Amino acid sequence: MESSQSRNDGNESPSTGAFDDEPGNRLPELGGRGEGWVAIQVVLILAILACGLRGPRWPQALRPALRLAAAVNGLAGGALFVAGGAGLGRQLTPFPKPLQNGQLRDRGAYGVVRHPIYGGVLMLGLSWALLTSPAVLAPIVAGVPFFELKSRREEAWLEEQHPGYAAYRERVPKKFLPLVW
Repeated sequence: MESSQSRNDGNESPSTGAFDDEPGNRLPELGGRGEGWVAIQVVLILAILACGLRGPRWPQALRPALRLAAAVNGLAGGALFVAGGAGLGRQLTPFPKPLQNGQLRDRGAYGVVRHPIYGGVLMLGLSWALLTSPAVLAPIVAGVPFFELKSRREEAWLEEQHPGYAAYRERVPKKFLPLVW
């Protein structure tokens, strides 16, 4: 059994797999701008909405506390989402591949986490779950590895385009949620 470091016979660069520390390592582009990643994300968001509308409701006794938790979490998630979008300004695009002439954003929300919009989406989805149905937790849990992989693909493109991205990643170690992840 080989160690986590791949053997390199000189014909290929070393790689340890899709979940190593190299962003985008062996992850598919899914289209020139990452259109496939966006399509998967749309399906995930639709599943979150559908589960909230059609899933079983929380027990009545839990609803007041869940509403309060949803409000607090939703405000924080909404703020993170909006701050991320505002921080990108005209560079905001639904695709993970950055705009060709875009600049690296490292201030505001991007000075705290590298992917505030993704973090905001996950937090807003969790708030929707707390307000509606425990069934929403299934697509939220599926969203965690999805956004992890999508962000790795995006970061590989960002590193190709911005020589300072590796240093930025060192300065801002949290990916999605301030102080947490």
